[in-house]
Amino acid sequence: MSKLPVILIVDDDEMNIVMAKSILEMKVRAEILTTTSGSACLGILRQRQKPVDLILLDIAMPGMDGLQTLAAIRNDPSLRDSKVIFLTAAADKETIVKASQLKIADYVKKPFIPEDLIARVEKHLHPPIEDPEVNDIFKALDNLGL
Repeated sequence: MSKLPVILIVDDDEMNIVMAKSILEMKVRAEILTTTSGSACLGILRQRQKPVDLILLDIAMPGMDGLQTLAAIRNDPSLRDSKVIFLTAAADKETIVKASQLKIADYVKKPFIPEDLIARVEKHLHPPIEDPEVNDIFKALDNLGL
């Protein structure tokens, strides 16, 4: 039996954590960890024996915000390859550009649309197979209506 993927939700608003966790627990098979600050996020990531599979990171947080937290993740050799999805109510152009420079995997706008959150998380936990032979098999099955 394979181990469940691990998702870390980081948001200073407890209600956002409760909502995101509840949405994901209904549809995504994963172990879900939560914390309310960027510094606590870094502490969790550095204490774990194995990396988390996906981090859902709020941008606007007091103290260390999401951009600063992600910069610290990218500067740490043991964490730099972590997949991060930003959670944001304000998707202004400047923030999106900064986030892209820090290599975010994706972003989800708040308030969450459950289907959007689930789809983006699933996309990054289970990326499409890039094997041409397997893709040909899927195309053949599609053509057969299966």
